[in-house]
Amino acid sequence: MFRKFYPDEYRESAYVLDYEKFYREGYRGIIFDIDNTLVPHGAPADEKSIALFGRLREIGFDCVLLSNNKEPRVKPFAGAVGARYIYKAGKPAAANYRRAMEMMGTDQGSTLFVGDQLFTDVWGAKNAGIHSILVKPIDPREEIQIVLKRYLERIVLYFYRKERKAEHD
Repeated sequence: MFRKFYPDEYRESAYVLDYEKFYREGYRGIIFDIDNTLVPHGAPADEKSIALFGRLREIGFDCVLLSNNKEPRVKPFAGAVGARYIYKAGKPAAANYRRAMEMMGTDQGSTLFVGDQLFTDVWGAKNAGIHSILVKPIDPREEIQIVLKRYLERIVLYFYRKERKAEHD
């Protein structure tokens, strides 16, 4: 019932992923959410996010930021980290995930998605057929509509963890 919301991977942070391993596995493009994935909600790019994108370029990745936010939020962040972007993305609809892949010249098999929300980020990546990585939100203080979704996410993640544990037992 909840499987359509399950991420392919669930990790602590976008900053601890083994990007070199993903590159060796054939991934060439990464689509990132911004708020609570790379920085706290509404925060500007920081040294950590700027360094991450520099590292990703050195590895050989192309990256696109995919945000449901408006351009005045997304454009300065993208400029600071040196990435292209799509704003007002309409996640979880798959259209702009596909557009991001076109921008990077990648396909479903060579693209990763990294985000912090199940019902927008992960569901959209799954709709687009992309390997999805859910990361824990950076900051627990969020807008009320997101707080409400987090309660529902806990239910889905409970079943996700339970199923994963059963697979490994």
